[in-house]
Parts: sequence; structure tokens; C-alpha cells
Amino acid sequence: MHHTMRIVKLITAGLLACGSLTASIAIAQASLPGAQWPAYNNRLDGVRYSPLKEITPENASQLGEVCRVQIDGPTSFHAGLIVVDGVIYTNTGRETVALDATTCAIRWKHTYVPDEEIVSPSSRGLAVLDGRVFRGTGDARLIALDAATGRLLWKNVIGSPRLGESAGAAPLAWQGMVFMGIAGSEHGIRGRVMAYDAQTGRELWRFNTIPMGDEPGAETWLRPESAKTGGGGVWGAMTLDVTTGELFVPVGNPWPDLDRAYRPGTNLFTNSVVVLDARTGALKWWHQSVPADWQDFDLAAPPVLYRTADVRDYLVFAGKDGYVTAVDRDTRKVVFRTPVTRIENAPAGPTPEGVRICPGFAGGVEWNGPALDLLTGSLITGAVDICFIVKSGESKYAPSEASFGGTVEPDGPATGWVTAIDSVTGEVRWRYHAEKPVVAGVTPTAGGVTFTGDLAGNLLVFNSRTGALVHKVRVGGAMAGGVVTYEVAGKQYVAFAAGNISRNAFGDLGLPSVVIMTLNPERRAAGSSSSGAAANAPATGGTAGKANPANGRRLYEQVCIACHGPDGNMIADRRLGGLGARQDLASTIAYIKDPKPPMPKLYPDLLDEQHVLDVATFIHEELR
Repeated sequence: MHHTMRIVKLITAGLLACGSLTASIAIAQASLPGAQWPAYNNRLDGVRYSPLKEITPENASQLGEVCRVQIDGPTSFHAGLIVVDGVIYTNTGRETVALDATTCAIRWKHTYVPDEEIVSPSSRGLAVLDGRVFRGTGDARLIALDAATGRLLWKNVIGSPRLGESAGAAPLAWQGMVFMGIAGSEHGIRGRVMAYDAQTGRELWRFNTIPMGDEPGAETWLRPESAKTGGGGVWGAMTLDVTTGELFVPVGNPWPDLDRAYRPGTNLFTNSVVVLDARTGALKWWHQSVPADWQDFDLAAPPVLYRTADVRDYLVFAGKDGYVTAVDRDTRKVVFRTPVTRIENAPAGPTPEGVRICPGFAGGVEWNGPALDLLTGSLITGAVDICFIVKSGESKYAPSEASFGGTVEPDGPATGWVTAIDSVTGEVRWRYHAEKPVVAGVTPTAGGVTFTGDLAGNLLVFNSRTGALVHKVRVGGAMAGGVVTYEVAGKQYVAFAAGNISRNAFGDLGLPSVVIMTLNPERRAAGSSSSGAAANAPATGGTAGKANPANGRRLYEQVCIACHGPDGNMIADRRLGGLGARQDLASTIAYIKDPKPPMPKLYPDLLDEQHVLDVATFIHEELR
């Protein structure tokens, strides 16, 4: 009896030891370099590079889809992807999801219900730190979720939607702090960036990106009262130097966008990279790329920080002006400034008749900036090539209403570029002209390949050294968000955001989905799609029944608000406010089904009969 019990105990102990060993191996694998993608740009210093080597120029054509999962209905999907311990975290404006990084199985999903009317449906992403997920919302809240369950841990009101403020930036989390900005330049906000305690949500400090009174830079607003609505929103992502404790914040455009006479001066800190002490929020220094801007040449993409072989510390950033700029952090002088898209500016300013500018209001480099390829020493950047006709007009402030101080209209086709430049000299090494804009993340790897995608819905894989396109595949929706790579159980995967409807929808559309690929996939997760077709299926089916204005409001906030604004009047010659008094419901329904460019056609692929009826009814009954 005792002998038998001893054997049982030995077997049990052995099994426990094996289990512990298996768990230890799994943890060790997750800790290997490149196994995870823990931040928006992988590293806090913005060096968006992976040391993984399994996928190479020689075998990249063998990439195949493992699985995909739709995470929301029709809306924008600009967010980055975070990968921690075999779980992918990402989000849309309202949904936050945790997915198995090898099967697409949903671990949990959190749906945010706004407390107030949202200002923007877009979100650039989230942050994960110490078992918590942090993200902003369209009604200017910052929330923390349990990374294991999705349970809401805390919520903090950080802005006022009534003043046009939202929280669409991707937060950055570090050493018990969460850094977040306020967006909404087109609504005449006064921008700012704040730090919060990661455990409690308590505000630790704030820095106003539009200075007033005795704040440094206030003297650059020659009409001081214009600073109160001066813009300067933070709507992309930030970068951190952990060795110096410096936070690098890209700041958006001034308001009104077109009317410099309304806000004379150089308008600090708009269109600037502002460098703050991460622990106190104190201003250390700044670099302004475009003073007194009238072309919407703001900065959103997180900068890149690196040291050259001759021990020069570079700050590199790219903006909507279409340039990649390097600044020496010691001398604060520009080292190089290289165009990465077509540049045809009209420097004199807008006129009532209109002037043509390129890259224009939705061009240049958007929310994903340069990626430093440590293998080749190249900076690789995606960009938008588009021109606009800009006309001057009246500047009139109204709380939460968007205004440009004129009108803007696309002129000609929208295409894209991927450009590799020397990270020391700025000289162009290679270029690729994409059929549609490139706003997705760019990810070079130690395997010698660089991943990105375009708004035509193509995954693009390049030979990082030569720029040769080694693989191109349709993914079933515009690529406008994160493109990441990671390793699980010794196998390299690539995951990306596909499907997007927003003001940058110049190509394919699609419903927000996460797609996972690997070399020669052997199986697909149960219920996952084997092609891009499922990503373009309508969210619901059937013919229209009774109108549901509440659902119409949600659709308007998810699909329409980015272009038309909360009040429907953001586009001067396409005002939706009071539309019900100017035309009947049937005419509005007909136009939504068959719109004129640049409005995207969403029916019947992404919106069905009920969707169209609901949103048209909401516009007629609520936007008065």
C-alpha cells in the first residue's frame, strides 16, 4: 500500500514537473527577441523593426492566410496591433478585442458605450502594460481594461466632446504611467498631452500644446485670443527615450486650417515635435516643421530615435507635408529633409478661386511614419500622393463644429509610395509606386523583408535591400492600421488590420478584420474565412423594415462623422444639417446608395437596405 502510494506521488510529482517545464518553455519562448510586439512601434523609441528571420525574400511568396476575424461593423480601422504572450490586442472606435495570435479565436471583447456624443470614430490604437489595456474613446475618455478578461478597471473623463475634443490617439504606457493626448484640431480645440497613473487613472501632469499667457511660445500667437481655439491636437502616437526620460509628442495643425490671418504668427507648438520630461511634463525643447501652416501639414506619426556610427543622436519624423526630416538632437539642426511623395505646394496661400496643392489635406505621411531597418540602415516610409483644390472662405467658431476657414476638394487620383532612404544622409535608395495610398504600418525584419499594405487592399512584401516586390496579395479590405510580426512556438507570423471606412478611404473598403498569415499554413481556425470575400459581406442582411434612428446614429458615428462632423456640416458644400427640409427621405436614401465621388459607395457591400434607411432617417430627424 505504502509502495503504491509512493509510486503515485512520484508520478504526480513528475507530471507537475513536466507541466512546470512546459510552462517555463512557453514563457521563455514568449520572451525571446522578436517573439512579441509589445508597443505601437514595437519599441518605445519608435524603431519599428523585428529581429525575426524565418520569412525571407526567397520564401515570402509562400505566405498564406491562417485565419481572419471580423471585429466590428462598418467603421474606420486605423489601430495598431499589440502582441503580448500569444495574444493580439487591437481596437476600433468602440470595440476592443483580445485574439489568440495563432487561431484568431476571440479571448474577449469589450464594447464601449459612450457617455456623450462622440466627435470622432477613429482610434490609432492602444497600449498594454502590467496586465492592463489602455485606450481612448471618441467622447474623450481614457479607459483601462483587464488584459486577461476585458473587464473595465477605470474610466477617466479627459476632455470635453462639447468643445470638439476626442481621444483618438494611441496612448503610450511606461513605468506606471499612461501618456495620452487630446485630438480635434478642426473643431478649434486647445490641444494638450497628459500623463495618468496606470493603476488609478489619476492625472499626474499636463502640457498645453497651444501656449497662452506666460507659457513658453505664447508670443507666437500675435492675436492672443486666437490661441484659445488654436488646434494643436495630438491624434497619432508618441515616442519615448527611456535613457533620458524624454517623451516625443507629434502635434497637429492650427485652427482654422486655411485662415492664417485669423491667427497671425508662427503658432507654436502646432506642426511640431514637442519634447517633454516624461516624469514631470516640463518642456525640454521642440522642433516646428511648418510654421504658420495653412495646408494642414500637421504631424501625427510617432518619431524614430536612433544613434549613428559617429555617435550622433537623430530625431526623425515625417508629416503630411510629405517629407522625412532628421534633426540632430544635440545641435537641434536639420540634418536632412527628403520628400517621399509628390510635392507641388502653393506657398502664397489659398484664394477664393482656389489653388492646387500636393500632397494636400489627406496626403503625405499620415499616422504611421518611418521604420528604421537595422539590417540595411534604411528608413522605410509609406505615403499618400494626392492633390487638393483649396479655396479660402469665412472662419467662424462654434463649439464642437468643424471648420476649415474655407473648402478643400480632392483633385485627381490618390496613389501611394513606399520609399527607402539612407538613415544617415537621407539619400533615396529605392521607391515603389503603389496603386493606392500607403498609410498602414511599415515593418522591416532581420529576414531581409519589409511588410506593409495599401488602401487598395494589398499586402506588400519587399526585399528590404533592393525594393523588389517579392509578394503581393489581396486581403479583402483596405489596409490602414497595424502590420506586425511575431513568433509562437518557433514559427513566425504576420498579422495586420484589414478593412476600413474613413475620410482616407481612397481605395478598397471592407469591414474591420484582423488577418494572420504564416509560411505554408497547414490549417485554418474553425469558422475563419479562407478569402477576402467574407471581409466585405454586409454586417446584417434582409430588406428594410421600420426605421431605427438609434441604429442610424450609431452608423453615422461609425461611418459618416469623420467626413461630415458631429453636426453634419463639416463639408461646406455638402451640409447635412437641415437636409430634411431641403429634400425628401427617398432622395437621401437614393444618394447614399449611389453617391458621387469622393463619397465612397458602401451599398450594398457594406451597408444593406436597413442600414441605409436607418442612417438616412437619423440625418433627417436629428441633424437639423
